[in-house]
Amino acid sequence: MQTLAKAKEIAKPKAVYKCDGRQHCSQMNSYEEAKYFIQHCPNTKMDGDNDGIPCERQFNM
Repeated sequence: MQTLAKAKEIAKPKAVYKCDGRQHCSQMNSYEEAKYFIQHCPNTKMDGDNDGIPCERQFNM
């Protein structure tokens, strides 16, 4: 069973994001992307209440 889980994890493509100057929720394509940006990129404006959850209205969090 462990081997099957590992195989699924390996087969699942991982999204790759990079800091490219985007700062706003309207520029994000997913919650995962917004989360990456607030954790790794400077000067983002996606977490107004500083709770670690970006773009709450856009992604219905």
